[in-house]
Amino acid sequence: MTSVLAIVLAGGQGRRLLPLTADRAKPAVPFGGHYRLIDFVLSNLANAGHRRIVVLTQYKSHSLDRHISQTWHLSPLLGNYVTPVPAQMRTGPHWYSGSADAIYQNLNLIHDDEPDHVLVFGADHIYRMDPSQMLADHVESGADVTIAGIRVPRAEASAFGIMEQDAEGRILAFHEKPADPVGLPDDEEHSMVSMGNYIFRTEVLVDVLERDAADDRSHHDTGGDIIPELVRRGRARAYDFALNEVPGATERDRGYWRDVGTLDAYYEAHMDLISVHPVFNLYNRAWPIYSWHEPQPPAKFVFDDDDRRGVAVDALVSPGVIVAGGTVRRSILSPGVTIQPRALVEEAVLLDGVEVGEGAVVRRAILDKGVRVPPHATVGVDQRRDAERYTSSPGGIVVLGKRQPVIP
Repeated sequence: MTSVLAIVLAGGQGRRLLPLTADRAKPAVPFGGHYRLIDFVLSNLANAGHRRIVVLTQYKSHSLDRHISQTWHLSPLLGNYVTPVPAQMRTGPHWYSGSADAIYQNLNLIHDDEPDHVLVFGADHIYRMDPSQMLADHVESGADVTIAGIRVPRAEASAFGIMEQDAEGRILAFHEKPADPVGLPDDEEHSMVSMGNYIFRTEVLVDVLERDAADDRSHHDTGGDIIPELVRRGRARAYDFALNEVPGATERDRGYWRDVGTLDAYYEAHMDLISVHPVFNLYNRAWPIYSWHEPQPPAKFVFDDDDRRGVAVDALVSPGVIVAGGTVRRSILSPGVTIQPRALVEEAVLLDGVEVGEGAVVRRAILDKGVRVPPHATVGVDQRRDAERYTSSPGGIVVLGKRQPVIP
């Protein structure tokens, strides 16, 4: 049997998601009601049977560490574990200077586990994937590294790392966010972009990390330094995500992947959840997304008067929610949210414990935990005014941080 160690990179600062990352690590940001971003990669690995997992953390990691400790208990009887590993400064008194340096500073984990292959996956993407299929392709090809890639229209691909490849999948060149992305051999209108998921042969990874650590000119980044070096050696291969078959996937959500590194991407990924036939389907029981669920009573909808009726349409409503005579449309309500009489919530993402007061209106907004919208106040209605008071994304989404006061 091929032995595998999975390393999840969860130490990024997530500046583009501020204020949601003001006091939490990016992978700990809530998503889809009662999940965290990191739950998606951990669920993919666990469902595929790769259950020796270390999560490398660094910035503002308390809530992330707590979530992993509460949620991800795997049976140690068969050697399974999910372990958060904070920056330990094993190579000197400095934090991680890049994703490659993060792995290098934790080479002891690889030496202790002695795997044949190392999976290095990102922690903040929304998708379903069976990594065991990618591993089988990697082992069969004999490549030093295999990189998961997804086909993106060339007009949209310049925001990503681009893999230039031959017809057999061998990567010929790697271009970081090029102005004019190269097309695929079989499809000039699409480019193959890196998903940030890698599988390395262990001895190759250790060697290239040690060489990179000794190079003062390097930025010590996996995508920017390690991958280009292995591409130059001619031993890097692309794995087409479109070939990955996830049990229970629908035609509509098959091949879904979204990088939620910006506020607009985070918001749009939520909107993908709420249609009748969702673009990303949380209801796939054959490949579940696991998380810890706080003990909460069932959601409740109360009042049925003409002027105050508790209604939620095209919405995800979590346990503990009370819609008390208000109206909710195309929105996500996280645990413990309260909507008071005659309030209106449209196309919004409300995180845990948000309360929308009587007669208030919230539209095209993200409200972090504990925000209180006073009676008859508005958020997202007058975007120009709100942009002066709160964070506003390039797409016009108004965002309030944790417990941030709403100005009446």
